[in-house]
Amino acid sequence: MDGFNRDVSTQIELLEKIITSNKVLHGILKKANSLGIQHYYFGAGCITQTVWNFQMGFDLSYGISDIDFAYYDNSDLSFDAENTAIEHITNTLGPCPIKLDIKNQARVHLWYGEHFGSAIEPYASLEEAINTWPATATSIGVRLENDRMRLYAPFGLNDLFGMIVRPNKTKITEEIYLQKANKWLAKWPRLTVIPW
Repeated sequence: MDGFNRDVSTQIELLEKIITSNKVLHGILKKANSLGIQHYYFGAGCITQTVWNFQMGFDLSYGISDIDFAYYDNSDLSFDAENTAIEHITNTLGPCPIKLDIKNQARVHLWYGEHFGSAIEPYASLEEAINTWPATATSIGVRLENDRMRLYAPFGLNDLFGMIVRPNKTKITEEIYLQKANKWLAKWPRLTVIPW
């Protein structure tokens, strides 16, 4: 776990090395530069699980069920506008051997209550949305800008490199957290799951 309890510069350098080594993830990160979308991140599980795979000596794509592409556009919150964006992103980044999960974070509040059982206020930015993702280690977004990695990680990278699953209680419930934590633990048994 070379990145655990190391300075931030070392952690960022190691993260960039790991992401670059995941050919699927790195390939779509490079393709995304041609999307014409200003504000987006690839994030959550696909980044976190790539790091866990690296640390456990697994294939870097092992256990990754989808690649989260989060963007923010509050100019049109309609379902049709998001579907148009999803088609554009899918066609530009595809074909991809791992399913893409594309969401406009500006409209999450429109479906969150029905899906998760409690209403939320609209996010004011993409970063605000990432601040609420379910675990500290998965609250992370990356993209490439001029071949340099741009990173947003509101809780830092230590839990990520320490393989620590710690609840981010900003939005999720204990039930959702435990479901995710148990699912991850079944695939990455060296994880340390912090109780709710």
